[in-house]
Amino acid sequence: MKCLLVADLHYDLRKFDWVVAAAVHVDVVVIAGDHLDAAAVIGRPSQAIIVQKYFRRIRERAELLISSGNHDLDHRDSRGVMSTQWITRARHYGVPTDGDSRLIGDTLFTICPWSEKTGPRVQTAELLERDSLRRPARWVWVHHAPPASSPTSWDGRRCFGDPILRTWIERFQPDIVLSGHVHQSPFTRDGSWADRIGRTWVFNAGHQIGPLPSHIVVDTDHPGAYWCSLAATEVTPLTAEPSRPFPPVVDPPGWLLAMARPAAPTPV
Repeated sequence: MKCLLVADLHYDLRKFDWVVAAAVHVDVVVIAGDHLDAAAVIGRPSQAIIVQKYFRRIRERAELLISSGNHDLDHRDSRGVMSTQWITRARHYGVPTDGDSRLIGDTLFTICPWSEKTGPRVQTAELLERDSLRRPARWVWVHHAPPASSPTSWDGRRCFGDPILRTWIERFQPDIVLSGHVHQSPFTRDGSWADRIGRTWVFNAGHQIGPLPSHIVVDTDHPGAYWCSLAATEVTPLTAEPSRPFPPVVDPPGWLLAMARPAAPTPV
């Protein structure tokens, strides 16, 4: 299975166009939060309408899983807890999102919502507890922020990782955690796009300028992960401890080269 990870597209429609085109080369697409841009002139409700159309187009080409990020929050309840209501509409066309689990082949994906409040965190812990009891051959989490005390959450000055996620990883030891949120991690000194905590691989593709998003493809059939960006294209096997700096890709597979091509704009 080939799983494409992107995150932090921030309503850049050029990047969404690329994901639509790239989806035909993989089995699963994961967009790990921050689909919208809270600082954009266009309001988030209008952005959400367009992004939902992209979700549908991607879903026509591959399995799609999406989680919320801090830029996606659009609703405050009576307790003052912010949540993402617009993103739940993706379930109407078969796209799992916050709080959902999806078994694809021998891999169970658990999708964690973005939250900084205790109540939703308790619900996420209960979700992970339930899924741990039916864990198949491979267990993958989608969580917008990477864990604390990891190079995948280092921005060059400080760590912006999630300490609670770190404790969950240490407790449950999933096989893979797919994240985003900290844009600079793969590009800065002492940061990285990949880390390993116990038996758990953690990935953060980062964020870059231009129409092509920095991205990671995890290939479970030939166990390895590829990071592709303007700065470098690197690879690591999943069968050994990470050895940074990761080596460059010398002989890229054809499907990886095909994905690198710019995409034509998608009518919206």
